[in-house]
Amino acid sequence: MKPELRDIVEPGSEEAELLARLDMDRLPRHVAVIMDGNGRWAAQRRRPRVFGHRQGLISVREVVETSARLGVGVLTLYAFSRENWKRPPREIETLMGLLVEYLRGEVKTLEENDIRFQAIGRPGDLPLPVQEELERATTSTRDNQGMIFNVALSYGSRTEIVDAANRLLARREAGELSGPITEDSFADELYTAGQPDPDLVIRTSGELRLSNFLLWQAAYAELHVTPTLWPDFRKRHLFAAIADFQGRDRRYGGLSEETS
Repeated sequence: MKPELRDIVEPGSEEAELLARLDMDRLPRHVAVIMDGNGRWAAQRRRPRVFGHRQGLISVREVVETSARLGVGVLTLYAFSRENWKRPPREIETLMGLLVEYLRGEVKTLEENDIRFQAIGRPGDLPLPVQEELERATTSTRDNQGMIFNVALSYGSRTEIVDAANRLLARREAGELSGPITEDSFADELYTAGQPDPDLVIRTSGELRLSNFLLWQAAYAELHVTPTLWPDFRKRHLFAAIADFQGRDRRYGGLSEETS
C-alpha cells in the first residue's frame, strides 16, 4: 500500500479490504462525479435542504483528498448546473455561501496535497464575492503538480459545446484557424482542454441519467450508479466504484483492452 494511503484507512476495515482490491496501475485517469441527493438526505431527516448541502461538503472533502492520495489524475465534481439557477433564491444564496466557506477553509489542504484547483463552466455567472474566492483558490494552487480538481459551476454540457463552437468560429474569422474542424481541435476549446476525458463517471442517489454533464467528454466513460445519497458518500464508496470500473471490459466500440 502506498505510504500516503496508510493513514486514510483503518487496518482490517471495510475500506482497507476494498482498497486492497484495487490495481494501482489501472486507476481511472479522470473521475467525474454527479453529486446528487442532498435534498433527499435532508428530507429523510425532516431537515431543511441546506442541512443536506452542508453535510455534502464532508463528502467533498473526503473524496477530493482520497482521490489525490490514490493518484487519480483529474477529479471533476458537478457542483452547480445552469438549471440550478431555477431553484429558490434563498437556496441559491445558501449554496453560494457554502461554496465560499469551502474555498476559504480548504485552500490550505489543497496546497498541502499538491492539488490544482479550477472552476469550469461559466463561473462568471456567479456573484462577485464567489468569483473572487474562486480566483484566489485558482491562483494559490496554479503551480501544483498533483491532481487537477475541477468544480463545475453554472455548468451545462450543451452550453459548453456551443461555447466551444463559437470560439472556433471566432478563431476562423480572425484567421487563426484554417482547414476542417476535427475532434481534437474541437476538444481543445472545451472547458477541460488539455485534460484526459473521464474514464469513470459516478452518479449518486440512484438516478440513471447524465443530467447534461460532460456529454462530449464522457462518450466512452464507464458509468457507476450508486443508491447512496451524496452526503453519505465516503471513501469506501469511491473504492467500490473504482473496483467496479477495473472489472469492466472496455471495448470502445471494438476490441476489449485485453485483446486490442
